[in-house]
Amino acid sequence: MDDISLHLALHRLERAKEDLSDTELLYNNSKFKSANNRAYYAIFHAIRAVLALERKDFKRHKDVIAYFNQHYIKTEVFPKILGAKIGNAFKTRTDSDYEDEYVIKLEITYNQIETAKMIISLVENYLNDKSKSGGQQ
Repeated sequence: MDDISLHLALHRLERAKEDLSDTELLYNNSKFKSANNRAYYAIFHAIRAVLALERKDFKRHKDVIAYFNQHYIKTEVFPKILGAKIGNAFKTRTDSDYEDEYVIKLEITYNQIETAKMIISLVENYLNDKSKSGGQQ
């Protein structure tokens, strides 16, 4: 890990935190479809923060998620339960954004936000550990 990779990772984490803040504003103002979208992007940018340490990135969301699942979830760098949570977040965001007759369920939006908070916290701890150890496993 070099300084540029760490800087990019921290930038992406800050972007995730901004998305989470926007999510909470939207949720508190009953803008649930938009809250689903922003919560997913908070998760997505947090995942990309981890990948920045390897200088990995992909054009398609599903490729980012697949790589993260293969190299970080399957290997238990992050808890296995996150794999399903990330998949659910992606589906919720897609349905919210593209399904004309998407029915909002507050519990799903709430779970989306809680997943974003969990992932951001785990990624922040991971980045802190990596920066302290100089990137060593």
